[in-house]
Amino acid sequence: MPSESEVLSTVTDIVARELGMPADTLTPDLDLRNAEGADSMKVLVMISRIERAYDIEIEDEDVFTLASINDVVRIVLATVATATV
Repeated sequence: MPSESEVLSTVTDIVARELGMPADTLTPDLDLRNAEGADSMKVLVMISRIERAYDIEIEDEDVFTLASINDVVRIVLATVATATV
């Protein structure tokens, strides 16, 4: 199972790539819904890339509750944990 810091790094890199921003300018509490350059399609693409990176499927109802990078990290860790049980 990946560590929280590994997931944070991966998620941050994916978000940075989609938003066209340097990863080191993004903070874990960045609000993805209001980030510059973010829209619903980009958020869905980010989630899709994250799901592929961890071979998981995040439930749709969970996707719509995700606000920050930290929220994404928490749901990835929880989903990975239940997928490996």
